[in-house]
Amino acid sequence: MHILDVLKERGFIAQLTFEDELYEQLKEPTTFYVGFDPTADSLHIGHYIPIMAMAHMQRAGHRPIALMGGGTGMIGDPSGKSDMRKMMTTETIDANVASIKKQMSRFLDFGEGGAIIANNADWLRSLNYVDFLREIGKYFSVNQMLTAECYKQRLERGLTFLEFNYMLMQGYDFLELFRRYGCRLELGGDDQWSNMLAGADLIRRKEQERAFAMTFKLLLTHEGKKMGKTEKGALWLDPEKTMPYEFYQYWRNVDDADVEKCLGLLTFLPMDEVRRLGALEGSEINEAKKVLAFEVTKLVHGKEEATKAAHAASALFGGGAMGGSVPTTEFTAEQLAADGRLTTILTAVGIAKSNSAARKLVEQNAVSINDAKVTDVNYALRAEDIPADGLMIRSGKKNYHRILLKG
Repeated sequence: MHILDVLKERGFIAQLTFEDELYEQLKEPTTFYVGFDPTADSLHIGHYIPIMAMAHMQRAGHRPIALMGGGTGMIGDPSGKSDMRKMMTTETIDANVASIKKQMSRFLDFGEGGAIIANNADWLRSLNYVDFLREIGKYFSVNQMLTAECYKQRLERGLTFLEFNYMLMQGYDFLELFRRYGCRLELGGDDQWSNMLAGADLIRRKEQERAFAMTFKLLLTHEGKKMGKTEKGALWLDPEKTMPYEFYQYWRNVDDADVEKCLGLLTFLPMDEVRRLGALEGSEINEAKKVLAFEVTKLVHGKEEATKAAHAASALFGGGAMGGSVPTTEFTAEQLAADGRLTTILTAVGIAKSNSAARKLVEQNAVSINDAKVTDVNYALRAEDIPADGLMIRSGKKNYHRILLKG
């Protein structure tokens, strides 16, 4: 099956250039790239769609380049942003790049002849500005740039010339990767469409060579909202930032209407199995959600962590012994004696953002301890209330925390 047909069937593709020509190009091994700006020291679920697409492409015989934005990260992409990004030091950027490189190896084969890690700092940080304008700037129309979606929102609030350069730099990245590695295709999220068109067009005009762009659908719910946002923030791929159990539970609790889409995009399960699972109804759809949660967690954190998370979830929601992967906080008897109020504990463990928010949860009958509802906002835990294996505080279906007595 042709790789474009695979990506279409699984729900990846949003837009692409010169479809018939690209179809022919991908009948032979083709080098392609995806850019990752190092705004943090970990990838998050928003990066996961292009990473999965890269893995599908590599399995089909094409060569991925994971381009780290060590240079573009010094400016920041204005796409989808209402304000200018915070400027980072080169030391922070380089440290983030090193962390992301390590994460990428879980998804792609970087062995001999395999995927390539590149960093645009290698050519962008040493650019001569006048030479750059003479060689590259003449191919960009300001009038056309101003119509790009990535700039429209910022024009209303104020767009700096610093950020206005971003499209030229990303286009130059594609040209540089074409010259160094014969790269002919850029992949990315659909919010990158304007920037990606600029790079493909630059190669076609300057080098008189074939170059293509293909974007993927953003990970949205059936209601059009971004997936991967939790009460604690982004859903990170780093287990230190988002525990494997929390990661597992996020996918275990997706809406019924989003299960089949997520199975197609986020796993390698055959599409016949994806469709079978997605067609389940009623309580049976929970089995599909368990498969989704296990498969995605396995890819991101490994089979062992996925198994631990699945067992912990089964224990927590199935009435068995509590698993070791459940989010846990230890309190001393002295701490509880000083302030053991449930509202204080809800805030301390992150279930509520503030004491007032914690009070509202209790007043709304949304908090339980070992499945017993707590309705008294002044309820306080004592050391003697906590058994050896801990007690479980839960708010709603998704927020839970095990409390242990320390010492």
